[in-house]
Amino acid sequence: MPRHDYQRQLERLRGNVLDMSELVVERLELALDALETGDEEVIERVVSGDDEINQLYLDLEQDCVDILALQQPVAGDLRFIAASFKIITDLERIADLATNLAGYARRIDVDPDAIAGLRSIGETTIEMVEAAMSAYARDDADTTYDVADRDDAVDERCEQASERIVRDLLERSAADTTEAILDEVSIHLLAIRDLERVGDHAVNIAARTLYMVESDDELIY
Repeated sequence: MPRHDYQRQLERLRGNVLDMSELVVERLELALDALETGDEEVIERVVSGDDEINQLYLDLEQDCVDILALQQPVAGDLRFIAASFKIITDLERIADLATNLAGYARRIDVDPDAIAGLRSIGETTIEMVEAAMSAYARDDADTTYDVADRDDAVDERCEQASERIVRDLLERSAADTTEAILDEVSIHLLAIRDLERVGDHAVNIAARTLYMVESDDELIY
């Protein structure tokens, strides 16, 4: 394959990975909307859309395999393709977490204070994913460290939110049954856990990008 055709193939792969990230972020935003409103139409849009993202993942995975098999890239190109392969895996898992969150919306009452806390954490993790993908798009090593630095704060906020959810829900009116309270606590804690995992996947994306750009595995864990 002529060199310019090969470069276009690499550019197309990067563009497709970025397109996938935009779709995943859209689904994550919708999942937060679903938690906030309990809107069944929004929930169904997220849940039913998971197959589309899974197929996109498989298509991009095959693109990576084809380039590796047919072009035998070396050095920087090899790191780029390997990073892209890892990044689409993280994006697919973020989409799965979005589906989980939308599903939780069917099982919890909309508590404005509790949901506001989830929404705030969720928006921060979205910003982390977007920043990590921006770093991937621009070969920007500096931004990868910024994403990693934000993760500790997200972890702390998730821990605080978990403690607050347990305390607040257990102080509800005695009219609630014990089983209902425990189920509500469980679902909120699962939502917090999944948002924390979104942040972890954002760090993974940043780490793969740093390795892609500078052959530096400092952020990989």
